[in-house]
Amino acid sequence: MGYIKFDKRQLVNLNYSLSREKLRTNRAGSYASSSIINCNTRSYHGLLVAPQPLIDDNNHVLLSGLDETLVSNDFEFHLGTRMYQGGVMEPKGHKYLRDYEMDPIPKLVFRLGSIVLIKELIFTQKEDRILIRYTLEESLGKVKFKLRPFLAFRSVHSLSKANTYVNTRFKPVKNGAAWQMYQGYASVYMQFSKKAEYIHVPDWYYNVQYIREKERGYNYLEDLFTPGYFETELTKGESIVISASLEEKIPANFKRHFNTEIKKRVPRSNFENSLQNAAEEFIVHQKNRTEVIAGYPWFGRWGRDTFISLPGLTLAKGDKKTFHAVTKTMLRELKEGLFPNLGHGKEASYNSTDTSLWFIWALHQYAIMTGETKGLWKSYGKAMKSILNNYKKGTRHQIRMHDNGLIWAGEPGSAVTWMDAVVNGKPVTGRVGFPVEINALWYEAIRFALQLAEEAKEDGFVSRWKKWPEIIEKSFATMFWDAEKGYLADYATYDYKDFATRPNMVIAVSLPYSPATLDMKIGVLRRAKKDLLTPRGLRSLSPRFAEYKGKYGGNQQERDLAYHQGTVWPWLLGAFTETWLSIYGKKGKEFIYGLYSGFEEVMTEAGVGTISEIYDGDPPHEARGAISQAWSVAELLRIKWMLDHA
Repeated sequence: MGYIKFDKRQLVNLNYSLSREKLRTNRAGSYASSSIINCNTRSYHGLLVAPQPLIDDNNHVLLSGLDETLVSNDFEFHLGTRMYQGGVMEPKGHKYLRDYEMDPIPKLVFRLGSIVLIKELIFTQKEDRILIRYTLEESLGKVKFKLRPFLAFRSVHSLSKANTYVNTRFKPVKNGAAWQMYQGYASVYMQFSKKAEYIHVPDWYYNVQYIREKERGYNYLEDLFTPGYFETELTKGESIVISASLEEKIPANFKRHFNTEIKKRVPRSNFENSLQNAAEEFIVHQKNRTEVIAGYPWFGRWGRDTFISLPGLTLAKGDKKTFHAVTKTMLRELKEGLFPNLGHGKEASYNSTDTSLWFIWALHQYAIMTGETKGLWKSYGKAMKSILNNYKKGTRHQIRMHDNGLIWAGEPGSAVTWMDAVVNGKPVTGRVGFPVEINALWYEAIRFALQLAEEAKEDGFVSRWKKWPEIIEKSFATMFWDAEKGYLADYATYDYKDFATRPNMVIAVSLPYSPATLDMKIGVLRRAKKDLLTPRGLRSLSPRFAEYKGKYGGNQQERDLAYHQGTVWPWLLGAFTETWLSIYGKKGKEFIYGLYSGFEEVMTEAGVGTISEIYDGDPPHEARGAISQAWSVAELLRIKWMLDHA
């Protein structure tokens, strides 16, 4: 049995199995995702979900799912699993499941009396294509195998409804058929590795229910189109491979291609390998761009998440090439010292103060994790100078260095730090003024730029900037530190200091170049350990404050109100670890290793084999948000790197 596995008792328990989701992606931004029993519970679930550039920048669910039927001695076994309005399950294929494991790919074992059927799925790395292998492991004789595809052809953010303008025609192809429900979409080609008969009987299935969307207060009922079904026969020991793709393929190659793809996968044979496997799924290559997807299933590329995630996703395993490919892709969109926080081109949103500063932090992590600084100033010095100069003189959203050397950021009605939730047009945590982590990142950026410029002997830059670190250190202490409280303000203005206990102060003291003194670091760490630290990361607000919300749930507004008001974020453990090890060194490793290894138990929860975006602030700290988040996975990998090199 594999490292990640489930048994019959767990699989037939719908409360258990529907709360666990699988995800497979390729390197072009497409993915396949569902619950572990193949019952879709989200609008984002599907067997073939891919970008449709002729329509928009969203992913689109093309192939929602498949219903398999085995016919033996005139008795039909329906292996599909689907929920309809009112929670009605039909068919109930999950009752035949006996085992499920994920090393290195999802493998489901069905037992139907004397028949044992194995189903394995793999998403190809470089194509918008999923391969599914069925093996009739045990049978007393031949069985008839039927396969019915369910199509959606809609954005992941919407739902399909029955209509009369759908294109019900099909195109015959080698060992299969192709369909294009609507103009502008790519066609879906479904082909078998052996000859199969296709019976064309177009129909709609109404009111498929997605329980996770219902919980979140969204539309949750969908009508799915099924164009027909396939029939073939299987004999004991026989395997067939089915390809669902956006291009016609050669069926004779399916079995070989399936085995070749398996060999490319990092085995999910232990905790760290599972993290490495998950890490690969966030890196996508599209045309001449290499980017980081912030999370699945609904996030796209986010600038902040990209730079925070990059060291853990790439450098923790020595992948310098991908690190540079991502940073150079992002540099094309640097404007007025700012990177876009989300979106591309005309749709880009330059609404983040910290993204550009995290870029410089990522370069510093590169220097630390590779031991190399040569060539960094030549490759990135121009961008670093643009960022520093624009922040100093002033750029969008009132981002500007004041005479005290500190960065002021934001304006009424805006949220330009990572705590950016907005409800009814009003930021939940606006933090307009001098945010503590922004100013620590600013100090770090100047110090690292000076280090590289000195090595490159760019004396003009050094002479212009060398006075500022000392000024910032003094201003930082005056603006944020309270010796009596023993920790840093979260943000401040000239007239006000906000001492809500938040993890931003941990970021501030964690940086390789930090304006914080040792006393500040110790005080912040003590307070964070007492009020913020949980087994799943740091709370975004201490429970001691009235605004604290220990559960993340409800409709969109209720979730946004809780997002940064107590909800736990795993990625913040990276900053906590960096601070802890900088103070306690090797003696502190055991404590951090306990935090790191504690995540092993989530490998069979929520997003199976990966780390969720957020967790509840209150015990038992249930997983919430996106089922697989780049910076959650990345910072755990960077923590492991720090432990190995402490």
